[in-house]
Amino acid sequence: MKKLLLLLLCVPLIGVGQQTWEKTFGGTGSDAGNSVQQTTDGGFIIAGYTSSFGNGSPDVYLMKTDVNGDSLWAKTYGGADYDFGHSVQQTTDGGFIILGETYAMNAFSSRDVYLIKTDGNGVQQWDQNFDLLGNDVGYSIQQTTDGGYIITGGTSPPISTLVYSDVCLIKTDGNGVQQWVQTYGDTSSIFIPGNLYGSQVQQTTDGGFIIVGGGGGVETLYLIKTDGNGVQQWVQTFLGGTGALGRSVQQTTDGGFIIGGTKFSPPGGTITADFYLIKTDVNGDSLWTVSYGGTGKDFGYSVQQTTDGGYITTGYKEPFSGDYGNVYLIKTDGNGVQQWDQIFGGTGIGDYSEGSQVQQTNDGGYIISGETSSNVQSSDVYVIKTDGNGNVTSEFTIPINPNRELEKVVDILGRDINPEKNKPFIEIYNDGTVEKKIIIE
Repeated sequence: MKKLLLLLLCVPLIGVGQQTWEKTFGGTGSDAGNSVQQTTDGGFIIAGYTSSFGNGSPDVYLMKTDVNGDSLWAKTYGGADYDFGHSVQQTTDGGFIILGETYAMNAFSSRDVYLIKTDGNGVQQWDQNFDLLGNDVGYSIQQTTDGGYIITGGTSPPISTLVYSDVCLIKTDGNGVQQWVQTYGDTSSIFIPGNLYGSQVQQTTDGGFIIVGGGGGVETLYLIKTDGNGVQQWVQTFLGGTGALGRSVQQTTDGGFIIGGTKFSPPGGTITADFYLIKTDVNGDSLWTVSYGGTGKDFGYSVQQTTDGGYITTGYKEPFSGDYGNVYLIKTDGNGVQQWDQIFGGTGIGDYSEGSQVQQTNDGGYIISGETSSNVQSSDVYVIKTDGNGNVTSEFTIPINPNRELEKVVDILGRDINPEKNKPFIEIYNDGTVEKKIIIE
């Protein structure tokens, strides 16, 4: 009696599997990843800060990984001052542009916007400081179509140590030299003066800019649209009922905007927070708003439109007890209806993890940057690569075409043969699959 033993099935796997992993980077100090982007080589660039390496005080931290999340190199920038990186983007020349802030210890009220340009290996080419009103910080940067850069953040006089009185928008040339600066203050009756800042900026398809941020005595999420010279065209505000903050904005494929942030509410006198998504038309008028979260505090930090027309958003989820916090990842459809969510990080007392930015990757998965700490220890940079369902481990079945046709049979050297007993042979099919077999009596 003959038995057929299947030894190996080979199927083209392009687009079937997705890389998934979790990585931490850091040392004995406090380290965090505030921004991540997939690079043209398929790997990733992460920017944040480190007090484990560099000059001892916090320094700007830039890390390059391969597609598997393995470190290729890491660089620090800054001097004896406190230096933080908030945003990074790969530039058209293959290098990187990093935005953050710098200030001297015990001089919190005299911050400067800090801009660093590197080559593709992280070697610094130049840096620029911007001192506007005296206490200035940059949160978001994007390379513009003319090869320059657009920056947003906050600015206030030095006497105000914790309040940014105005949103700032800075346009530079390709060498980081300031071309113009615009500030946007509290001109709406909804706002209470003070504490206004821009969280993210993006160049729009008409050559202008869109800024999202928050502030005011009652926290108000606002959206500002400008022309190409930073002149304000319109502003929209969203209170979310009892307060909201905007952290992320992107122009969507329909010309409107998706905004990600946090909505606050005080049921029973206990302040809670939820993820908050707002979809607007091209004029910033709301089409829909949704919130996500539980009984604790859930803060939304980043949102991006996905290739299927839906949205991916990440941030921080804290249970009602507040003993720990986790990275929170939510996927929605194009109307903001939640399709799934995922939580990452430890659940012990004192464990803490948060996601600062999320981006869809070339393979349809997602990359998240943030920070994590265990049992109230110093934090590490936390980078998570998921599949398209937010998993860090993937299971899939190999599809076999039932209508495929056998093209030829060869031996292990590739020579055409007729199968013989107890000798391995390979069947090649017209869909590119192959099966290695042996007939055993």
